[in-house]
Amino acid sequence: MDRLWAPWRLDYVAAPKQGAADAPTALSHALLPGADRDCFLCRAAVTNAPREDLVVYRDQHVLTVLNRYPYNNGHLLIAPRAHTGQLPELTADQQLQLIQVIGKMTQLLEQRMRPDGFNVGLNLGRVAGAGVPGHLHWHVVPRWGGDTNFMPTLAGTRVIPQSLESAWELLTGARSESA
Repeated sequence: MDRLWAPWRLDYVAAPKQGAADAPTALSHALLPGADRDCFLCRAAVTNAPREDLVVYRDQHVLTVLNRYPYNNGHLLIAPRAHTGQLPELTADQQLQLIQVIGKMTQLLEQRMRPDGFNVGLNLGRVAGAGVPGHLHWHVVPRWGGDTNFMPTLAGTRVIPQSLESAWELLTGARSESA
């Protein structure tokens, strides 16, 4: 039997599970009004540790982070900084800014990772597949021809050839401290 080795996953697998009180996020100031302390997107919206929290982009209304459990290299989550699970709760300006940032992030991914295409999606509600139903977020998944191969279907395994640290450095232009 062939094996795929992903030694960088051991830290996640072996680590004790964290709650909001002991989450690694270092807050630069109090959470935003209406934020949920248990929501990783709300914490990332105000973090002063963007590398640790995989924050790729943040402005007044929008947050972009790398997905810790990616479907593919460069899988981004783009969310409003405001904690809401409903589109109508966002202003028209916030909705427009989200779409504009999705466009900016696909351009960034095209420049840095050169995918052949993208899957872009929003799951509204847990029954629709939302893992964080209280905080809207769009998935932007870069795709390459043949990227899924047979592994997800036959072996129930995802092959992600790039570490999150490497993807974060590529997308933010930051260099590793060890480099």
